[in-house]
Amino acid sequence: MNYDEYRTYDATGLAKLIAEGQVSADELLTAARERAAAVNPRINAIVRDVPAASSDAVSGPFTGVPFLIKDLAQDYAGLPTSAGSRSQMTLPVAEHATVVQRWIDAGLVIFGKTNTPEFGAKGITEPEAWGPARNPWDLTRTPGGSSGGAAAAVAAGIVPCAGANDGGGSIRIPAACCGLVGLKVGRGLTPSGPATGESMHGAAVQGVVSRTVRDTAAMLDVISGGEPWGPYVPGLPGSSFVSCIGSDPGKLRIGVRVPSAINPAPHPEAARAVEAAVGVLTELGHHVEELPRAPFDDAALARDFLLTWFVYTAWELTEAKRRTGAGDNSFERDTLIMAALGRATSSVDYVAAVSRRHEHTRRLTTFFESYDLLLTPTLATPPPKIGEFELPAALQHAADALIRTRTARLLRYTKIVDDMVDQNLGWVPYTQLANLTGRPAISLPLHWTAEGLPLGVQFVAPLAGESQLISLAAQLEQALPWADRLAPI
Repeated sequence: MNYDEYRTYDATGLAKLIAEGQVSADELLTAARERAAAVNPRINAIVRDVPAASSDAVSGPFTGVPFLIKDLAQDYAGLPTSAGSRSQMTLPVAEHATVVQRWIDAGLVIFGKTNTPEFGAKGITEPEAWGPARNPWDLTRTPGGSSGGAAAAVAAGIVPCAGANDGGGSIRIPAACCGLVGLKVGRGLTPSGPATGESMHGAAVQGVVSRTVRDTAAMLDVISGGEPWGPYVPGLPGSSFVSCIGSDPGKLRIGVRVPSAINPAPHPEAARAVEAAVGVLTELGHHVEELPRAPFDDAALARDFLLTWFVYTAWELTEAKRRTGAGDNSFERDTLIMAALGRATSSVDYVAAVSRRHEHTRRLTTFFESYDLLLTPTLATPPPKIGEFELPAALQHAADALIRTRTARLLRYTKIVDDMVDQNLGWVPYTQLANLTGRPAISLPLHWTAEGLPLGVQFVAPLAGESQLISLAAQLEQALPWADRLAPI
């Protein structure tokens, strides 16, 4: 099978070819590897090879389909999970993550791990350990993060679908940057084990980025459900997620909000992305209404998100040091800064920020009493340039001095904190809501800018709203098809 033919199928389509005997798993893996050899040197999406196991003994729904997993929280037994950090480049893990085992049991042929920022702590993928991943739509721009390598690989046609995860937007941001579908499911629906019961107090979940809604739905059918060591027995719908494809979502009431407290004046292209979505939604018969204000305190939510994120980064760095014996020189400056800010946070302030998630959830729940969905841009700007968020040299030197003298906690009183807020959230102020409230959200590629860059829109749903999101996404995919758009690489 040559690439031109391979690229026309999504994962579901490739699985059907295998099942019907029209193509072999070896042929598909060869096509995927040849495409990777052709484009990966330019996009740096795949950072580690995985010895592809035979799928001969597997009879799952995706038997023989090539697949990639993320080099963060998707452990593959016998290989390191670097999490984008120099500190963990050579430390192998003992067992598969539950989500990886479920992909293997579904017959997927895993042959590589994808690039991610250090500890997944940024919305861009530019780790010092592996170098930056690049957006196939414009190699000077980021594919987003933290699942940036996964999104770049799918957008470049290496695989039709790839493993991803999301603790603050890390599925939806790369999907929006790369013209893909990115669903973040509700808290507890997909497994985090066996290494942990739930990640980031349940804010982080497992999933995929894909070209088609049906692949996203079918992959969710594969990986959803609890595990013996998990904290929940999640409620599952009465029918499969893939059965939502083609089902009528009904006439939905959708509230729209474009400005945010972090970025009151988003880029005009972000507004155009929402306008495009509103236009097709209206044509489909949905009731769409602009909101005069955000249905939650987005400024407070942003502060709470970053405070807990910095504390979590401090814990991750400490754990990495404990397991590897690494010193500060094995971590990036920005990671050390975030960890220092996390350690400077009192335990009382941390617990207060986590507890306030309930306030944010209550406000969002009140919104859902009047509306079925919330619509926002996924990004406040088009995908930024590679290196755009590097700290100015003066701040780099100041931070290095404070880290060396063990006084980095003083960074909380400098301009560097404001700079990091702008870097982390200024261009992506919309995605953290779903993580902190545990609600499902999806990014769909409904808009391309005048420069030919993807810029997605986000729908946030109430609890157990995954089926509704999939049903609406499939309806929009039929009205504004995107899967055949090819990145110019």
